[in-house]
Amino acid sequence: MIAKKVLATMIILVFFQVGIAQSTTEFFSRTDAFLKMHVKNGRVDYEAIKGNLGDLDETLRSAQDISVSKNDSNTYQAFWINAYNLLVIKEVAKNYPVKSPLDISGIFDTTEHKIGGENITLNDIENRLLRGNFSNEARFHFVLVCAGLGCPPIISEAYLPDELEGQLQRQTVLALNNPDFIQVKNDKVLLSQIFDWYKEDFITDGKTAIDFINQFRKEKIDPDKRIGHYSYDWRLNDLN
Repeated sequence: MIAKKVLATMIILVFFQVGIAQSTTEFFSRTDAFLKMHVKNGRVDYEAIKGNLGDLDETLRSAQDISVSKNDSNTYQAFWINAYNLLVIKEVAKNYPVKSPLDISGIFDTTEHKIGGENITLNDIENRLLRGNFSNEARFHFVLVCAGLGCPPIISEAYLPDELEGQLQRQTVLALNNPDFIQVKNDKVLLSQIFDWYKEDFITDGKTAIDFINQFRKEKIDPDKRIGHYSYDWRLNDLN
């Protein structure tokens, strides 16, 4: 009798896990197709999306009630990175035309979205679910895209659990080797304000921001250079 109960419990758990996997698979697949259609060279075609918001709404609806455990870190991180990027796009497209995401009141800190079984803001996704649960993963800053040109560019594909490590690494390397993003000038290096706003993410274990950056640089930066920060570019990453 006990053996039958154990077997029944195991079967329920297997079906539950398969159900979650199928749900996330659909969300990842829809996200990938959507981004391939509407993102080009790091820019987003908000005008086209505004004309057919149903596609994006359906993609986000497929993720409303998904519950992903942070113990499955790759799936959890990929899910919330995609969710963040899609929700930013939705808010901009709904309000388009705008010149900057900051023209949309409360876009990051007030507007709540039903996704992943939660009612949650964009800042909650970034700071509580991602940075809060994975404090040693500073590469989030190079894949979460806030719709401003100051961000590293959005990619035309979904972040996927099996590919996440390579995707995080690739986007971080691209950003930190981009002379517009890391500006080396004689005896000074100018960094994105991301390195000021989230300073604690880049100076763990006694490392400096330059130590962090040099992990990904082809041409290393002299650690004795003075550090400054250039102004963040909040202009919209619009394709048009």
